[in-house]
Amino acid sequence: MSGKDQTRRAQRRSSQRGGAVKSFLFFIGGLALLAAIALGVGGYLGYREAVKPGPSRENTIVLLPPGSAVSTIAHQLEDVGVIEHPEIFIAAVRLRGVQSEIKAGEYEIPARSSVIAIIDQLREGKSILHYFTAPEGRTTAQIIRLLNENDVLEGEVSIEPGEGELLPETFAFTRGETRDNLVRRMMKDQDALIDAIWDDRAMELPFSTPAEAIILASIVEKETGVAEERPRIASVFVNRLKKGMRLESDPTIIYGLTQGEPLGRGLRLSELRGETPYNTYVIRGLPPTPIANPGKASIEAVLNPADTDDLFFVADGTGGHVFAPTLREHNANVAKWRSIERQRATQGGK
Repeated sequence: MSGKDQTRRAQRRSSQRGGAVKSFLFFIGGLALLAAIALGVGGYLGYREAVKPGPSRENTIVLLPPGSAVSTIAHQLEDVGVIEHPEIFIAAVRLRGVQSEIKAGEYEIPARSSVIAIIDQLREGKSILHYFTAPEGRTTAQIIRLLNENDVLEGEVSIEPGEGELLPETFAFTRGETRDNLVRRMMKDQDALIDAIWDDRAMELPFSTPAEAIILASIVEKETGVAEERPRIASVFVNRLKKGMRLESDPTIIYGLTQGEPLGRGLRLSELRGETPYNTYVIRGLPPTPIANPGKASIEAVLNPADTDDLFFVADGTGGHVFAPTLREHNANVAKWRSIERQRATQGGK
């Protein structure tokens, strides 16, 4: 074979190899392009699924326990009918890198929420709020009973707060909060209130400690349910304490008899005269403990009572009281009240 023929054959082989390489590269490139297209189409379809309105036709409540994996949450959301495709939820969470931001809790998912909207709601952690109200003037035992009756709170009450150590308020909480924690909040709130207002108390009050203020506030709380009367009721007791007079408060006697449970009848003369630590018709000064848990208004009232000379008060027949600085005026007011009572008795209690 001549040299020219060998050269031409080598060129043909080289051309064939180059063509094969080009064909292979073209094939690989085609596959990559197809893959990219597929990924793009898949990503677009996934995004469209994630932002479209969800299947639920009404608001839906779902409880996500602490420590739940994203996949568990996804299937739970599917089970309650707020998403159709758990894999879309999982992919969206992972693509956004928010796995650690999904918060446990009880949520109300609005109707037709998209996957993205649900993820944002769970990231914000805006759980459903529940409310517990501790009424003013209830004893600690009564408030604990109310806590135990609440079916959203969890756990037993193991804390033993003393009488008057809870601040009655309405408390917001989320499902899963313990009864003990709510008790701690009530105790902490009362401490914070006293700390905030103690230094601004009136001068020359007949008590020197926050504990004594709470005792007197509990008596004011039990004596009236009329908010605007509290500073004036407080002034009567403050004036009596300053003069060394007995407080003569019926609710203190009842507490000594029943620990604050309703007596269900009027006080007997023997009970008015009975020697107990809580009978303020017999003892001078304050009883040994509060007789209830006073609210903020009653605590503020005893720290800054109305400026009056009043020493007496009696019911006026309208739910409030009439006040007097002297026994003579008080006796006249009592006579009027007795007349109202007799009239009501003859009218069948109207």
